[in-house]
Amino acid sequence: MIRRFINKVFSRKPRGAASAAQILTQSKHGIRRDQLDDCALKTCETLAQSGFKGYLVGGAVRDLLLGKTPKDFDVATDATPEEVRRLFRRSRIIGRRFQIVHVMCGRVTIEVTTFRANGQKEADEEDGRSTDEHGRLLSDNVFGNMADDAARRDFTINALYYDPLSEEVHDYFGGVADCKKRVLRMIGDPETRFREDPVRMLRAARFAAKLDFHIDPDTRRPVATLAPLLSNIPRARIFDEALKLLMSGHALRGVHQLRAEGLHHGMLPLLDTILDDTTGERFITAALKTTDARIAQDKPASPAFLFGALLWPQVLQRWRALEAAGEKPQPALFMAMDEVLDAQRDQLAIPRRYDGMIKEIWALQPRFEQRGGQRPFRLLEHPRFRAAYDFLLLRAESGEVDAELGEWWTRFQAVGDNERAAMLLADSTPKPRRKRRRKKPGEAAGETPPA
Repeated sequence: MIRRFINKVFSRKPRGAASAAQILTQSKHGIRRDQLDDCALKTCETLAQSGFKGYLVGGAVRDLLLGKTPKDFDVATDATPEEVRRLFRRSRIIGRRFQIVHVMCGRVTIEVTTFRANGQKEADEEDGRSTDEHGRLLSDNVFGNMADDAARRDFTINALYYDPLSEEVHDYFGGVADCKKRVLRMIGDPETRFREDPVRMLRAARFAAKLDFHIDPDTRRPVATLAPLLSNIPRARIFDEALKLLMSGHALRGVHQLRAEGLHHGMLPLLDTILDDTTGERFITAALKTTDARIAQDKPASPAFLFGALLWPQVLQRWRALEAAGEKPQPALFMAMDEVLDAQRDQLAIPRRYDGMIKEIWALQPRFEQRGGQRPFRLLEHPRFRAAYDFLLLRAESGEVDAELGEWWTRFQAVGDNERAAMLLADSTPKPRRKRRRKKPGEAAGETPPA
């Protein structure tokens, strides 16, 4: 029964698809089999040996055409998830609405997806509602053929299919040419496609920044009008897209691209306040540059650190306001931390699992000012010292604190114990006075009070 249904939809001509793919040989596209991950190649070969089609698809093909090394290799096939699962011993089906298969080879995981079609026609045939009042797709859970699958993808550069057996690229919408021209172009009518899924606007900004592409004018035109539709998207999904942008290795360019397109209101509304303040802009710029550099060097980058940096200008502003209102410094900081994080729950839905590290980094900042006694030594032993120290350097670079403070802590870590002792400053923090016990009436001086 399921197989008959799949055959039915496979034979359907996709809405808005090209009549046929342009098939490019290896001499025209330049991708070599030895550039593929061994697991991805083995997955495609296993599918072909069992009578199915298996293609490398999407971002991996795009990156290979651009001379980049793909981070992930995804495979598209005409086999159903159950058929894929039976072919690979180390595999599992994930997903509820639309199942995909993860094929594991050592530490590598290949995502295998059955060709999918746009749910519009299926809903029309069943006299069902396929979109909401804004045009957002409610049904996108239908199997199809390769042409269907290409038509439902967002941008032409992501609708490319590479057959490792024949070494041919199947291109339905001119994606290879757009890669060469470095242009990001929507498949189909941009306004309709953005209404179907407003997150595509965020993806456009992210891809343009990551790939250094320019957005096609027709693709860009509806964005300013449709940007408010992002308010209808679940905050958790917006957070996922924000995380991809910020951890792409091109976060600085991505943030400015978001603001240029007017899309930051739907993802990072705090950018208006930060980028209009000179110190805040320098701080965020330094944080994003540092993150981009770490990712370029294949070093780990912490989302908690990055979100802590994005929110710090708001924390600092609120902290100062509470102090000016008469609150003591430490309670004021903790109040500001809680207020800012709570406010972001409704805007970006930062997961609470990041709260601990973010708060520790923030809470350690005043302790860097204390450079006398045993306090610097105790701070060095704190589990979050390194992250908090990196955060301090960003504050110093932006001019929020004196550069001398960052230099002192850099040297304090590098020298030996004797030099550290010589570096200690006079402890200006007043010691708490011991509270003297008041003598009870009739108690003589020096006498021990009765039990």
